[in-house]
Amino acid sequence: MPLSGDQDRIPWRVVCDQAASAMTVLDLEGRFLYVNRALCRLLGYERDEIVEHHRHHYIHPDDAVGLDMIGEVLAEPSGEVSHEFRCVCADGRVIWLLLSASVIRDDEDRPLCIVTHAQDITERHESNDRWQQTFANAPIGMALLDAHGVWTEVNAALCELLGYSHDELVDLDPTDLTYPDEEASAAFADVFEGRIDRVSVETRYRHKAGYPVWLLIRVSAVPGPEGAPVYVIGQYEEIGDRRMSDEHLAHLALHDPLTGLANRALLADRLDHALAELPRDGGVVAVMLVDLDKLKETNDRHGHAVGDQLLISAGDALLHAARTGDTVARFGGDEFVVVSRVPDLATAEALRDRVEKCLKTDVVASGCRVSLQASVGLATTTFPTLSRVELLDAADRDMYVRKARSRG
Repeated sequence: MPLSGDQDRIPWRVVCDQAASAMTVLDLEGRFLYVNRALCRLLGYERDEIVEHHRHHYIHPDDAVGLDMIGEVLAEPSGEVSHEFRCVCADGRVIWLLLSASVIRDDEDRPLCIVTHAQDITERHESNDRWQQTFANAPIGMALLDAHGVWTEVNAALCELLGYSHDELVDLDPTDLTYPDEEASAAFADVFEGRIDRVSVETRYRHKAGYPVWLLIRVSAVPGPEGAPVYVIGQYEEIGDRRMSDEHLAHLALHDPLTGLANRALLADRLDHALAELPRDGGVVAVMLVDLDKLKETNDRHGHAVGDQLLISAGDALLHAARTGDTVARFGGDEFVVVSRVPDLATAEALRDRVEKCLKTDVVASGCRVSLQASVGLATTTFPTLSRVELLDAADRDMYVRKARSRG
């Protein structure tokens, strides 16, 4: 649309002087032809002061080295270039500018001059500096990852956590250090592929020395304009002590504190599981109920310390007699239970004989030699409909029959 007569008479200097953004006009050698008021306010100089110096006079010496925006913009086919650099103001303050330069051409496409627009980006740079300092000095491991899950930057805490130098770690793919963990891999993939914004996962990484390190890893995606992750921030916190504490508490909840064997709760779970697998795997579920003979007499005669050692020795003997995959549990008091999956009844009877033989031994505790004796009841089933309680009751009845026979 052609300019009207009034528009054609608008003085461009007035327009530029009243513009909010800092502007300059440079000749093709880079000398100032014009600077507007916004640039004067930004740098703190009068207009005459600015134009009497070379443009590099106002650029921080470290940033002026090698900076040739005039040559770049004249050589650039689009006629536009941008650079970020520091400027020194009249009061000595250092600010960051984003300077965009454009070539102005005549009707025959010959360059006439260069127009620049300057934007103060000091706050953004200071914010970036604060973030970099926070990242570098964070007390927990931190990393930046690209959209494919590859580390692009790591901090000192993460390097120390995994035993690698900075250069070693950024050259590794995180998957090089992980153990197989489908759940964790799927959770991370959901973030990197943009299905969720963040996730927390407990998993293990392999230390450079070869041992596992338990980590709580929190990852958060930073989306781009179209919503897809541009990069991901990862936080890595060591939780080995907590995991050990949790595992210890879980062990205590499912094991007898004296013998370390499975307790009644774990026994119930294992026995139910064995019965549930019968339709699929077949075979026989064998349950042996072991009752230590004369434990009360041992406690009364030699004290509970000797009785406790007798229980511990009985548990060790049962573990020695049991097969891989069997469950050995302390059922309570002087009773133990062994649960085994065997192919047939003959194998179950043979296992009961092995258990009885292992339990016929002497135990020395607190200077006392005590004979370990026990009665072993056996119950078997091939029917998954038989309940855990019914099977244990059957083994208990058989145990009393064998105890009576040994006394008779």
